[in-house]
Amino acid sequence: MAECFPLLEQLDISYTGCENYDSYVDGVEALSLALIKLRKVNLSGFPINNQSLFHLLNNCRYLEEIIMFWCEGITSVGLASALRDKPTLRSLSFSFGNREMFNTAQLIDSLVSLKDLSSLVLNFLNISDELLYSVAREGLPLTRLVLHCCTGHSYAGIFYLLSKCQRFRHLELFKTDFLNDQHVVQLSSFLGDLVSINLNYCKELTYAALFALVRNCPSLSEIKMQNIGGKIVGNSDSLVEFGVYPQLKSLYLGNSWLSDEIISMVASIFPNLQLLDLESRNHISEGICEVLRKCCKIKHLNLAYCCKVNLLGMNFVVPNLEVLNLSCTKVDDETLYVISKSCRGLLQLLLEACNGVTEKGVKHVLENCTLLRDHGYMLHTARR
Repeated sequence: MAECFPLLEQLDISYTGCENYDSYVDGVEALSLALIKLRKVNLSGFPINNQSLFHLLNNCRYLEEIIMFWCEGITSVGLASALRDKPTLRSLSFSFGNREMFNTAQLIDSLVSLKDLSSLVLNFLNISDELLYSVAREGLPLTRLVLHCCTGHSYAGIFYLLSKCQRFRHLELFKTDFLNDQHVVQLSSFLGDLVSINLNYCKELTYAALFALVRNCPSLSEIKMQNIGGKIVGNSDSLVEFGVYPQLKSLYLGNSWLSDEIISMVASIFPNLQLLDLESRNHISEGICEVLRKCCKIKHLNLAYCCKVNLLGMNFVVPNLEVLNLSCTKVDDETLYVISKSCRGLLQLLLEACNGVTEKGVKHVLENCTLLRDHGYMLHTARR
């Protein structure tokens, strides 16, 4: 491969299904010597070991981004040795094959030696506050941080890092169990440049955190808060004080508590939404029509598993809707008739496990939604 494409700058050999580590050591070294212009490589699930990784990072002098999830042959010692003083590396995404410690002194020293590191993605790792303190003290130019299902650290470490490094544009703290609303209020004051945030599965959070983020982060356009903990505080009248935040474009609130009344008010607060994900919200029914009426720019709407959703009141045009997911809902042919009149621009309609839909309803949609018929994708199955 290297002989055929010697000028490759990006290489993805992730999850190839290979199992024999020993047979790939020489191959990786030969590859690294041949691909002298390589800038990005994805080795996730690839049978690479410490020696191969060292050769790769040592020989590929222009390497800027490396992705290594579930590389069981890599240890913290091997990673520390390979990363040491790699001035070109700007992005590191990593997880061990098991939840090995990612907070050894040697590994921390190697990490903070990456003076141009702007993106750090750590998945399923046992990190420490000391690692976060060290990154903050070194002043690495991070603009993206992902701590996905990581343990071993505390709010003190997160607070220190974000207070010292205030250029983050993308932040993920997926399943950070200790994070609460007050923490988010405090952290949001350091996140003026933030564009997207993922707080999925942070069970201590309520929607007070959502409003703190949009109030304090003027550039924020995407929020993911699926599977969070508590109900929204107060009722729709109490939400009026939050004002309007037109900068938010994508909102993921799946599998958490919301009522028709509240979701209608949320639509008023975020009128420029283009993507709304409400998967598994069992309390929403007719309120979704108010959302579509108020958020006329919506292109992507996910209502999968919203078993009570009711679109029969959608007696108006939804001009920009392109993707609609109604899988595992109780929609029927009558609903499809309404959709065919209001959503003529659909390009994707998902109706998996929708027993109330018949071939007659599907045919009616395809006859009226010509873009869907001629250029789009429609999937309909029934529950077994």
